[in-house]
Amino acid sequence: MSISIKNVTKYYGKQKALDNVSFEIEAGEIIGFLGPNGAGKSTLMKIITAYIPASSGTVLVNGLDVEENDLKVKSQIGYLAEQNPLYYEMYVKEFLLFSAGIYGIANKKERVKEVIEEVGLTIEQNKKIGQLSKGYKQRVGLAQAILHDPSVLILDEPTTGLDPNQLEEIRSLIKELGKKKTVMLSTHIMQEVEAICDRIVIIHQGKIVANDKTKELSKLFHSNRIIIEFANSVNKNDLQNIEGVQKAISEDGKNWAILQKKDLDLRSKLFDFAVKQNNSVLTIQMEESKLEDVFKQLTSKTEA
Repeated sequence: MSISIKNVTKYYGKQKALDNVSFEIEAGEIIGFLGPNGAGKSTLMKIITAYIPASSGTVLVNGLDVEENDLKVKSQIGYLAEQNPLYYEMYVKEFLLFSAGIYGIANKKERVKEVIEEVGLTIEQNKKIGQLSKGYKQRVGLAQAILHDPSVLILDEPTTGLDPNQLEEIRSLIKELGKKKTVMLSTHIMQEVEAICDRIVIIHQGKIVANDKTKELSKLFHSNRIIIEFANSVNKNDLQNIEGVQKAISEDGKNWAILQKKDLDLRSKLFDFAVKQNNSVLTIQMEESKLEDVFKQLTSKTEA
């Protein structure tokens, strides 16, 4: 088990930021850690990285308690903060050699060369960091995070502000790193989570409200809308008289959005309806739930 979080609670004064949070991350997993602003994501990541202590509960990283073995834990974690802290007046290679020296890495020149190649910074290594694009600055941050070859990577909003090309490049890099390391990825970009992550943990108001594989979580809330096209026009009242139909919407009488009651699938009834009307169905589909919809459902619920 790479990371084990057990009954973690955190107070800032009287405000409870985390409320009895528990979950585990297996070695080699890429976990998407999601939640609205203020949900407790950054607080938990700071606790895992031994930056701040929990008020109660236990966090283990590779079997080590983060409070009792903070320095050893830090040596096994690579952390990329949302606000990537870089020295803009330093050259890329110079900065990474400087960072390697702080880590106390043996053969630091060889290690820096390896990491520069791994994150795709070879052609930019002799430029000042301040001259780089946002995407290459993120690569420098990732390079620094993996310099000491940690087994765990914690990435806080690593693709914020990137253009589509940079976004795809950083995603590919994170997926490649995930083949050798455990990755905890915090982001607001749902497409990113679906493209990269094996499992998703969602936190809301300091509590875990979902923890499941990415594909399974998308099925958590089934869509209750059917999109259907009839060959000939259909009367709205006739459609809304079908048992289970809540509402039927159309502009031309042929193409309809059918809102059905929760947990129903009225497609077979709609086919039967068409036959009885001497009509035919040209297309029909159940709208698939999107991860974004699931996220909204789970995080719109207020605490009782």
